[in-house]
Amino acid sequence: MDRITAARVFVTVVDSGSQTAAAERLEMSRAMVSRYLGELEAWVGARLLHRTTRRLSLTGMGAELLPRCREMLFLADDLQDSGRRAESGPSGNLRIASSQSFASAWLAPALAEFVARHPGVTVDLQASSQAVNLVEERIDLALRITNQLDPNLIARRLATCHSVICATPAYLEKHGAPLAPAELSRHNCLTYAYFGRSLWLFEHEGEPVEVPVSGNFSANESSVLLEACLAGAGIGRQPLYAVAPLLRDGRLVSLLPEYRVEALGIHAVYGSRRQMLPALRALLDFLVARLQADPHWDQASSAP
Repeated sequence: MDRITAARVFVTVVDSGSQTAAAERLEMSRAMVSRYLGELEAWVGARLLHRTTRRLSLTGMGAELLPRCREMLFLADDLQDSGRRAESGPSGNLRIASSQSFASAWLAPALAEFVARHPGVTVDLQASSQAVNLVEERIDLALRITNQLDPNLIARRLATCHSVICATPAYLEKHGAPLAPAELSRHNCLTYAYFGRSLWLFEHEGEPVEVPVSGNFSANESSVLLEACLAGAGIGRQPLYAVAPLLRDGRLVSLLPEYRVEALGIHAVYGSRRQMLPALRALLDFLVARLQADPHWDQASSAP
């Protein structure tokens, strides 16, 4: 006996109110409907329906079995849909949140490659310096670069974000280059309004080094601070992914190479592990693979 079909017949008979109506909906003969009902009752060992010429009603066992049959049919249909989705690839719309600088410098090209690989997926990227509320903003995935992630969030660490201390050649010619972190206190430092505004952290020979810094320019977005740094406004702390090309072409100079700037984790934050969309799972795996292949996220390659 095809038990899934028998369960579907049973549920359809109950929902339709008669075997004749169920036969029409299922596009099978009334005799076949009756046969499936009889086989299902034989299998469970009890009558499921009171059948009269005027009405049809559930027995006690039928009332107990009905929700279980509905659940079984839901799981069977979902399993079939999963197989179809696997054949056709991930699909659907993903709303993603990220900082403006990360979105512009790295994430947008990565997402362009992802949607090219998976034409059934569309992406809505929300770029903002503020941490968004996933539920209120209907965000499927938020990418956050921080070492102070809320422990109540569901998150997956994707990679490590390395940073450098840098300035333009013109600024250094005018003000000189700091030879130790302590000398930063005598320079105009461009500070991030939401993180490390007055304290920059380093590591030297395994020991932490904390340096208070200040300046006449701060902002809540690192890409804005980068433009100020390129304009010669002062010394900046910038993520390697954003400044690597500028260091290579000489527009910026990396400072204090013997001191490692505090590294930050890059995290994927999402609403649920159990109900993750196939498209979101595919995107996470894609981002991990792309980050691992990018030397900007490799500790050994963090020095320009």
